[in-house]
Parts: sequence; structure tokens; C-alpha cells
Amino acid sequence: MSISTPGGPERRPTVVSTGKKPAAGRPASGAKAGSGKPTGSPRAGGKGPRKPVTPVKVSQGRAWGPIALFVAVGVLAAGILGYGAWASFQGSKPWDKRADAIEGIVNIRKTDKTSLDYESHKSGPLTYKYSPPVGGVHNAAWQNCMGDVYDAPIASEHAVHSLEHGAVWVTYRPDLPKDQVDKLAGKVRGVEKMLMSPYEGLDKPISLQAWGYQLKLDNADDSRIDEFIKDLRVNASVEGPTALCNTGITATGTTPRELQQQPTQ
Repeated sequence: MSISTPGGPERRPTVVSTGKKPAAGRPASGAKAGSGKPTGSPRAGGKGPRKPVTPVKVSQGRAWGPIALFVAVGVLAAGILGYGAWASFQGSKPWDKRADAIEGIVNIRKTDKTSLDYESHKSGPLTYKYSPPVGGVHNAAWQNCMGDVYDAPIASEHAVHSLEHGAVWVTYRPDLPKDQVDKLAGKVRGVEKMLMSPYEGLDKPISLQAWGYQLKLDNADDSRIDEFIKDLRVNASVEGPTALCNTGITATGTTPRELQQQPTQ
């Protein structure tokens, strides 16, 4: 038997909300099926989506280590270049200008040129204005100056002739300590146009002579010794760089050779 709905044609029943949560597995009203997330604004008092965190930049100081290293290298390079330029400029000067720049040197060619004059070789003992002598009249024989290191005094008359040939004569007090003598000998031994001997009565421990130049010093560690030798050896020659230093006499003693060879009475 059929039952008719009163009041007209058949209608669907009206769904009335009771305020209860839908059963598990069924989407709530206003949500998309299968999304699992509600749409629209969150409920009052609820937490919204998190904002992205902006990374904080940590301020670091300047890297002073590399900067200091760069500056130090730059200063060192500038110093090397500057010294090279200075040394090049010094080396380009004439030898006599370099010699005049040596502190304490006496240039007798300028201060007392006439004391260096002579007309011919002379025999016998001679008197010199400077001690040790730096030029002037001298004996016909020269002292061998091929880097000879004499352990006893030699005749000035022969040594001055060696200076004329461009030699540097290194003299020292006989009481100079052995280590100082050895240092001087190391600069002389085996070097052409160099000779060395002790000399009595020096007012300084060491005295260097070239023709017309003299430099007196207190010790063998003085760097001016090397400067004197470098600037004046050969350059100070009166007869030119080809003047001989070999085949000279090698005898020691303060009297000229011709008197040494005379038989005693």
C-alpha cells in the first residue's frame, strides 16, 4: 500500500543543522572534499600561517691581516726599488766622486797636490810629509803587490812606487789583535794591486793608502775599507791600469833595496 505525503507533491526532507561535528570521514560544510584544510580565514584566537624568517646579516670587521701584509709587501718592494735606483746612481758616478763620498777620507790630490810631484826615481832613504806616505818621489823598484801580505814592515820608498801603479796599501799597527789582522789579510791576499804590511808609529790602528788618498780607521770591521778598495784600487793609478804589480821586490825591511844589498863593512 502506498503512502502519500500530505500537502502536495513528494518533496525531499530538509536537513537541519544540529551544531554537531560531522562524523569521521565526512567533510565539514565549507571545506573542499579531500583537501583536509579549511577555507577562508582562521577562527578568532587561532594561529595563522608562519611568516618566512629573514636571515640576519652579521657585521664583520675589516680583514686587517691581509691588508697589513699587502702594505708591508708594498713598502718592502718600494724600498728594494729605491735602494736599487740609489745604488745604480752611485755606481754611475766617476770613481773619484765615489771616493770623495767616503766618510773620513783625505784627498791629498786636492788638499796638497804638490806633495805628490816628482821628476824622477831616487835611490836611498827618502823623507815623506805623510805617514804612511801616499805618493811623491820614490825608488825605482816597486814592492810586489799581487795580493802580498807582508808580516814585517817594508820600505816606504818601494811601497809608494806600488801606489803609483794603482795598488792599495793596507797598513796596521804591529800590536793590532790577530783576529783584526786576519780580517784585513782576507781582503788583500791574492788580489792583484793590493799589498799589506805592519807600520810603526800609526796614530790609528789601521791606515789605507792609494796614490793621493788616505783613510785611517779603528778596526777591520769598518765597511769603509771595502769602499776604499773598490773605488781606488787600479783607478788611482798614475801610470794606467796596465802598470805592473808583479816582478817587484818581496824583501821586508824599512831601508830601500839597494842599501839592503850593500855588503856590511
